[in-house]
Amino acid sequence: MQQRIKQPDVYKLQPAILKSLIDLGNAAAGELEHSLIHLVKLRASQINGCAFCQHMHANEARKDGEQQHRLDVLPAWREVAIFTARERAALAWTEALTQLSNHGVSDACFTEVREQFNEKEIVNLSAAIATINAWNRIAVGFNFAPNF
Repeated sequence: MQQRIKQPDVYKLQPAILKSLIDLGNAAAGELEHSLIHLVKLRASQINGCAFCQHMHANEARKDGEQQHRLDVLPAWREVAIFTARERAALAWTEALTQLSNHGVSDACFTEVREQFNEKEIVNLSAAIATINAWNRIAVGFNFAPNF
């Protein structure tokens, strides 16, 4: 696969993008559980086909204590009972916001997330989802490759 612009050069060309995405991600994730943010980042990256981010966020999740078997079944989270109601609501919200063009965000999805998160947490969760989607679009757009 052709590398369009080398990874470090993307952010050297526009350092404000790097800083802004880091700041937004930190602000949004700061008030939510780290384990939840790892699942959200990984699930959005799976949907977006971002190998670079999938590799990075799976490694980060494991380092923070996430169990491998949960990561293994994350794409099929609806089919297993190992995710909490809060995690399930966040994953549904992640899928809805990541795939907006497919079917928007249903009232049922918002109700589910509202049952598990307060208003500020929903705003932070939404910003965290928006941030990982931005990172994914940059990484996929410029063919960033995972460092194995």
